[in-house]
Formats: sequence, C-alpha cells, structure tokens
Amino acid sequence: MSVQPAQMTDSHRRFLQILMSRGILESSEAQKLHKHCCETHKVSYAADKLEDFIKIINNQLQPLFMQIRRGVSEEDGKQHYALVNLAETEITRMASDYAENELELFRKTMDLIVTSENGFASSTDILNLADQLQTKKMKKKEVEQVLHHLVQDSWLSEKRGEYTLSTRCIIEMEQYIRTMYEDTVKVCNICHNITIQVQHFLIRTLIQLVKFHVLAQGFIRKQFSPYSHSC
Repeated sequence: MSVQPAQMTDSHRRFLQILMSRGILESSEAQKLHKHCCETHKVSYAADKLEDFIKIINNQLQPLFMQIRRGVSEEDGKQHYALVNLAETEITRMASDYAENELELFRKTMDLIVTSENGFASSTDILNLADQLQTKKMKKKEVEQVLHHLVQDSWLSEKRGEYTLSTRCIIEMEQYIRTMYEDTVKVCNICHNITIQVQHFLIRTLIQLVKFHVLAQGFIRKQFSPYSHSC
C-alpha cells in the first residue's frame, strides 16, 4: 500500500510566500521562520524537521518546475535557501524586473566575474561596459544605478568597489552558470559545487579541514588514552 505524501498546510504556504518575497534566507532565518509559521498556524513543530518541512513544499512545487534549494555562502560558509525556477533560466525570469539592456549589462558583468582569477569584477571594468552594450548604450550613471539595484535584489554582492555573484545568484543560476561557462567555471572536487571566489573557498575549506583534524585528534585521545577521562 503506497503512502500518500504529506499535504501542504497554511504554515507551508506562509513559509513559501515569505521566502519568495525575501528572495533568499540564511539557514538560521529559515529555522526561525519555520518555527514562526508552525506556531502561527498551530501545527506540530520540531526544530530538526526543517528539511522535511521544505520537502513537503517541494513536492507540491514539482509540477510547477520550481524547487527550494540550499546553497552555501562563499563569504562565510553559512547555508542559505532560495526558490529556483527549473523551467527557465533565472536571467529570463529577471526580465520582468530589468530592461533588456540592463540584463545585457548583468550578463557581461557575470562574464567578467566568472572568468576572473579571483571571482570579482571592479566597478571601473563594469562601468566601461556602458559603451559595449548591443541592445542600448547606457550612461555610466545609469550603470551605477543598475548595479545598486542588482545588489539590493541580492543578485550581486559589493565589497570595496568590487562586485561578485551573490549567494542567491549562485543558487538560482547554478545550472545556467555551469552551461554557459562550462570550460571556465571552477568546480570543487569534493562537494562538486561551483566556486566563484576561489581564494575564499580554499581558505574556508582549509579552516574546515583544520577544525576536523583538531576534533579528530581530540576524539582519538579520549577513546584510546591509557588514562581515565577525568585525569
């Protein structure tokens, strides 16, 4: 006898609506939202059941070719959740919010970022794209405004005048990036995720390996020490 999948409740719908309005949620925010939605609609809540909760939503989203996916920030290694449209490229979806020449600017900015050595593009290099647009030329002031909107909408991240792809962008556009930059994008041999900021990724991976080594050494000492654990 087949088991019927769990049905969405108002708690799931509220979670999905808020995620859609926010664009992306850091893991701790998603945990708090999960609790808030369950308590608001008076349904069973368990702190360790967020993934099961999201799975129920994803089952309902499957016919719509949409999915909530989890990704990791290259800045701090924290997990995030974003809603991904599987039926079209995310750049196509952005067409409702950005003009054609603004999308072309975004694509060219992505080219600079993904093909760079460090995963960043300087504001100067991006401003110089203003005269290279095929759809419609832009003034540099207009380019600055578009960059501001892209950062506000969490498609780009800016740090000291340099731009990189945001966590939301990497999660939602991963397949597009893999397809368009197949020969240039870097992929981790361990987790198989794409890596834009290679230096940040390597440093974070090294830190995690050191932490694991320290924990492993501590475990081995406790388990196999000839002295009691109270010594």
